[in-house]
Amino acid sequence: MSESIIVTGAGKGIGESIARRAGDAGYRVGVLDIDNDMAERVASSLPNGIALHASTTDPDQIERALDKFGEAPDSLVNNAGIVRFGPLIDLSIDDWRSTIDVNLTGVFICSQAVAGRMRKNGGGSIVNMTSIAGIQPNVNGGSYGAAKAGLHLLTRQMSVEWGEYGIRVNSVAPGFIDGGMSAPIFADSEIRSTREERVPSGRLGTVDDVASAVLFLCSEEGSYINGNQLVVDGSVTNSLMASFPRPKSVDSVGGKES
Repeated sequence: MSESIIVTGAGKGIGESIARRAGDAGYRVGVLDIDNDMAERVASSLPNGIALHASTTDPDQIERALDKFGEAPDSLVNNAGIVRFGPLIDLSIDDWRSTIDVNLTGVFICSQAVAGRMRKNGGGSIVNMTSIAGIQPNVNGGSYGAAKAGLHLLTRQMSVEWGEYGIRVNSVAPGFIDGGMSAPIFADSEIRSTREERVPSGRLGTVDDVASAVLFLCSEEGSYINGNQLVVDGSVTNSLMASFPRPKSVDSVGGKES
């Protein structure tokens, strides 16, 4: 029997890329999305896809989607997310709550429901989509970074609590990805060029870069990786000091001989 996977927010963007890569790899793919038309579009184009219409923040809808999928999936990818950017001083409580609800609470709802089924089935793999915004503060980022930072710790807690059931829980933190929710950012050519220049690896990431990392963590090759965050950012989060110049005169090894 081929492996199975459910990907949330799989109707477009990074989630769609993950679903398609999984389909190409032979997985039975549950394409879960709040937009039923998008879920149907992606699922119908896969060799063994099934559309699952549900909001990740509604436990009853998630249970019905899992019932439709039938088996306990071997892997769950919690990709669904939203952004409500803006300065904290002006951020509405509705925008704060909706971002936390989808990006953090929704992941808990889906993971808890799937983990219960995985436990009965002997285990599985869960991959949560975090972000470099949960590692470094992002000015005018609203509650997005707080939600993703919380998700990083939730991932670690799940790994500790669920490891005894054979369930591995990890996360992937994308950086500057040319696609998904970041597509409007990189539609601005000036912003695109500036950001690309500041990536130590010399390019923006792609949705396929993220999908590759996710499927590695779901695979047997990642079977002893549990409770970790794989940062897929071309080393952007390591390059803070590169933004601050210093005199060339100090860029030498050791001191001058007297």
